[in-house]
Amino acid sequence: MNTDELWVICQSPLCLPQAQTLAEQLGQSLKLDIDAASITQPEFVVVYNEQGVSLQQTGRKAPGPIRAEFAEGSVDHRRKFGGGKGQMIAKAVGVKAGVYPMVLDATAGLGKDAFVLATLGCQVQMLERSPVVHSLLADGLERARNHAVYNDPELAHIVARMELLAADSQDYLASITDENRPDVIYLDPMFPDRQKSADVKKEMAAFHHVVGKDEDADSLLEKALEKANYRVVVKRPRKAPFIANKTPSYQLEGKSSRYDIYTIKKMPERLGNL
Repeated sequence: MNTDELWVICQSPLCLPQAQTLAEQLGQSLKLDIDAASITQPEFVVVYNEQGVSLQQTGRKAPGPIRAEFAEGSVDHRRKFGGGKGQMIAKAVGVKAGVYPMVLDATAGLGKDAFVLATLGCQVQMLERSPVVHSLLADGLERARNHAVYNDPELAHIVARMELLAADSQDYLASITDENRPDVIYLDPMFPDRQKSADVKKEMAAFHHVVGKDEDADSLLEKALEKANYRVVVKRPRKAPFIANKTPSYQLEGKSSRYDIYTIKKMPERLGNL
């Protein structure tokens, strides 16, 4: 993680405790009331203000802020108008009528795939080891909860199925016992230039700068295969090589990405509760 030149900026007194906590985690001094557009160094900053927490590139012509967003935007549109259980991710994880696996998302990022799985009825545990990304995701979940209380009861039920843990996936997987095995472990390791859309390019550029690539993806797959009850699902760019050169049991392929499914044993006909 490249945090040597990552400032934490607080623009509202309401956010001061949370901003100070992140700054201390990163070993940085907290900056107050600085406009990201007014500086060019460092290249990225984390901004706390009344709109929430964002990762933002500096400079006047920089793209807009990156936030974890569940109450509006693309993930909300997908919730309302997406393909439901017909989506590839649903088939990859094994969701169908009466089957709602408990999923451990070991590479949560901004939580988009975890949110989709929660909308489908899965309980989802999300692991995120980057303090910056964890802060973005925690803020997005909190804003979604607050929005749901007054505007969207269905969203409240979905977010209630999402649990966020600040943890290194390698360590967490090692701690799993036979009593608390997840049904499915989901992996989406960082990979450069995965898609072509402007929004994805913006997010990936920022994440590569702040988080770096997931260099331990090979060993993460091996541990996941030891700890999942029924299957491990790996999301990959469509033409990317298999993680750890390990051929999956089968694949589901879309236009830009694919799912490599490693089956351990057959799922029961009923699993989980919607």
